[in-house]
Amino acid sequence: MSYLKPVLTATVLALALGLPACKSKQEAAREQSLEQKADTKEDKADVVRKEGEAAADRIERQDPGMDSRSTDRAADAARESSEYRADQLEDQADRLREQK
Repeated sequence: MSYLKPVLTATVLALALGLPACKSKQEAAREQSLEQKADTKEDKADVVRKEGEAAADRIERQDPGMDSRSTDRAADAARESSEYRADQLEDQADRLREQK
């Protein structure tokens, strides 16, 4: 009987440490879904940045040269706005990943 307590303790510890590591199919599917949603948000953020840069470039190309300060401000505003929206999307992606 003296060996029974260490054996039971080892068995309980093995089960306690081993079972949480096993994920159900539903849990794995949920995590995969969250990861895909996060990836989609990051892809959208990249598109928003590219579109913002393209819009700023168009604004700068249309500058007639008479009022370049206002053109620069408008282009900068387009860049900042798109960067802000892209950052928000990336923050949403991070929050989705934290749910896993």
